[in-house]
Amino acid sequence: MNKIRIIIKREYLSRVKKRSFIVMTILGPILLAALMIGPAVIAIMSDSDYEVAIVDDTNMFYDAFSDTRNVKYTHLQTDVDSALELMRGDKFDAVLHIPEIAFQAPSSLRLFSLKSVNFNAKSQMESVLKNEYESLKLTIAGIDPEVLMAVETRININAVRMDKDGLEKTDYPEVSMGLGFVSGLLIYMFIFLFGSQVLRGVLEEKTSRIVEIIVSSVKPFQLMMGKVIGIGLVGLTQFLIWVVLTFAIVGGVRTAFPKLFQFTPTEQVHITASQSLNAEELQRQMETVQMQNTTAGQILEGLQAINFPVMILSFLFYFIGGYLLYAALFAAIGSAVDNEADTQQFMLPVTIPLLFSIVMMQTIIQNPSGPVAFWLSIIPLTSPVIMMIRIPFGVPFIDLAISAVLLILGFIFTTWLAAKIYRTGILMYGKKIDYAELWKWIRYR
Repeated sequence: MNKIRIIIKREYLSRVKKRSFIVMTILGPILLAALMIGPAVIAIMSDSDYEVAIVDDTNMFYDAFSDTRNVKYTHLQTDVDSALELMRGDKFDAVLHIPEIAFQAPSSLRLFSLKSVNFNAKSQMESVLKNEYESLKLTIAGIDPEVLMAVETRININAVRMDKDGLEKTDYPEVSMGLGFVSGLLIYMFIFLFGSQVLRGVLEEKTSRIVEIIVSSVKPFQLMMGKVIGIGLVGLTQFLIWVVLTFAIVGGVRTAFPKLFQFTPTEQVHITASQSLNAEELQRQMETVQMQNTTAGQILEGLQAINFPVMILSFLFYFIGGYLLYAALFAAIGSAVDNEADTQQFMLPVTIPLLFSIVMMQTIIQNPSGPVAFWLSIIPLTSPVIMMIRIPFGVPFIDLAISAVLLILGFIFTTWLAAKIYRTGILMYGKKIDYAELWKWIRYR
């Protein structure tokens, strides 16, 4: 056991001292935090007024345009050429020209700009003109536009998750989808990244003949387990640092810029409105709250609805289990070949389950409780990725227990299998290895 501890220490310290490890450990949390707060920050940074001049030769649409938070409209009683001169003098960012034939020929509408047109402003103008055109056409046809406007209804269903005690809490399926996707992708990256390090480490020691000196002091199994566990602890250290720094960065930004995370849960509005029993008041308050809520606030509120202790513990378990399962196989492959080019024929069958898990991510996210999701989440070769996708949506305890037990059994089996190959392959040189030869090594006593 002491020899394994020495090997673990060597593998661990040799990697955590690398510059690449330090850089990625610091950069990772910044990227994760940026995914949550980046959209809101970018929105604020780009929150500048876009000045648009309107030249309406029909005199029918001037009153239709009103200023918004980012777009300001100026109505010019002049021709389009004069408006364009003002734009060239930096008086306006764009000029919207509505010619006399615009009602009969909507394609004659033009938006002039010296720079690339602001997409949001263009979309707003198109929406306003679309409504005005439809209203005018309805009036000409003798239909009251207000009747159709009263019929139009925007539907936004509020998802509510109930626990066993009947406690209601707003559910955020979009956040669960995003968290499941990120968790599954991180598991895949960690397993593949650190598993590949095991393979390269074993291969380097074998090709340099250092392993011949090492195995004179330790057993091949001890060497393999020391390398697998040591590199695994590197990944575990990096993940834990990521978690701490990510929460620290998001918490700091939330404290410094509270408006970025403005959010009022819909259940609070429902409770207030239910006391007054006023449907119109409920609708008005819901619309006000939805306009004030920020994207970053909604994401953070959705993340708070996730049971993070369960998520983190599950991630640690499935990372460790999945890594140990695949790292043992990678170590066996590294011991069986003489150069990296020969690893490809053995790597493909081993990595297919991992790649298949990534391919199936979209299907699992769409139906996390379906039969495909269930079976892929309990098969040891795919469960680390698939189960982490399912957990944010809520997984029955029996599914989690079966998956965990099978993953442990899978790790024990692959370690036994890899040890059989490793003890023979690590000292085998100059021989072309195929699957028949590997089978012979496994059967050796």
